[in-house]
Amino acid sequence: MKRNTIVISITLFILAAFAWAGWANWMYRKQAAEHALASASHAELIPASPGDVPPGVASLTGKPAPDFTLEDLSGNKVSLSSYKGKPLLINFWATWCGPCKIETPWLVELQNEYGPKGFQIIGISAEGDDLKPDDKEGWAHDKAEISKFVKREHMQYPVLINGDSLATPYGGLEAMPTSVYVDKEGKVVAMQLGISSKDDMEAHIRKAMGERQ
Repeated sequence: MKRNTIVISITLFILAAFAWAGWANWMYRKQAAEHALASASHAELIPASPGDVPPGVASLTGKPAPDFTLEDLSGNKVSLSSYKGKPLLINFWATWCGPCKIETPWLVELQNEYGPKGFQIIGISAEGDDLKPDDKEGWAHDKAEISKFVKREHMQYPVLINGDSLATPYGGLEAMPTSVYVDKEGKVVAMQLGISSKDDMEAHIRKAMGERQ
């Protein structure tokens, strides 16, 4: 009986050791993954002077934002030119984009704060589905997913679709989100690849509005 008790105790100790080792390994992997995600989500700010950035992206700074006409979720055509004279943030995003989900509440708050002063955010979905114009089922699915995201996040600013069609004029859209800040004259004053912080976004908005920093 005593020997059985010793064997059971040893067995339980070994099982506990394995369980602790498994938990420690899981925690290590979890922390490593979180660290990698945090590092990957940092923004890459595009300087006004040419540097080691994609040529298409760098060339937009200080130049007119490329015009476009895209549909909103109701099928209405919306052109960039219809916002002439307004400082803008053109925000390319996607429903599958983790950093976009973090950033969207900031955008909603910033639109509420600066909208009354004439500022406007334009959200452009870039799902990356490579859908053909006649793929009605594919577009319907995309619109449904985008609409659910917009409703859930209370996005009260215009949201357009088929942002992938603007990849070339807007520098490739290699990172999601991509934010383009445009002043009242229609010129790009800053671009931001990836997520940054609400404070950084606000600073760029104020620059687009011509406010002193």
